Amino acid sequence: MNLVENLKWRYATKKFDASKMVSKDELQKLKEALQLSASSYGLQLYKVLIVSNKELKEKLKPAAWGQDQLTDASHIFVFCNYTERKNEHIDDYIRATSKIQDTPIEKLEGYSNLIKQSTSSKSDVEWQSWSQKQTYLALSNLLAACAELKIDSCPIEGFEPEKFNAILGLEEQGLNAAVIATVGYRSSEDHTQFRKKVRKPMEILFEEV
Repeated sequence: MNLVENLKWRYATKKFDASKMVSKDELQKLKEALQLSASSYGLQLYKVLIVSNKELKEKLKPAAWGQDQLTDASHIFVFCNYTERKNEHIDDYIRATSKIQDTPIEKLEGYSNLIKQSTSSKSDVEWQSWSQKQTYLALSNLLAACAELKIDSCPIEGFEPEKFNAILGLEEQGLNAAVIATVGYRSSEDHTQFRKKVRKPMEILFEEV
């Protein structure tokens, strides 16, 4: 199974080779993998910003505790959740479903109402937690896709969302930076790549019932 071997190969890259960039073709493949990510109800209530501009990466670096990955990596993927509940997001999804699956929109009304009822029943705290979790599903696809393409990556929670939001103008778009990932190619000087992967034993991690 190639996926398992590729996941054994990947690791959270600590030092990137700043001279190497992800090609447009490879970047397109990563975007396609992200587009196919699973999400609750299929809504994909998030947006992914892909930052490659050097000046912008320099501005973001202090908001990520000065981590060199921000400037040395080829790209920064910023996964942003929507901060407001809007029925128009659900309506857009239902219209897209009707068009793509060639289903009369009237037949999807029940499903639309179900989603709206479910999302509206959440408290503000529950909504924020739920919407941010959606971005992690997409992040998982990115990490697996990078491994498949032998592109290095590093998921990062160590950053200040408020500062990212301000620098990237996210609040004006109703977005919040939930989690980020740096993508590129490992430096030969990154000794982390030689460490053996530490994971829980199968018999502890899993229980079949």
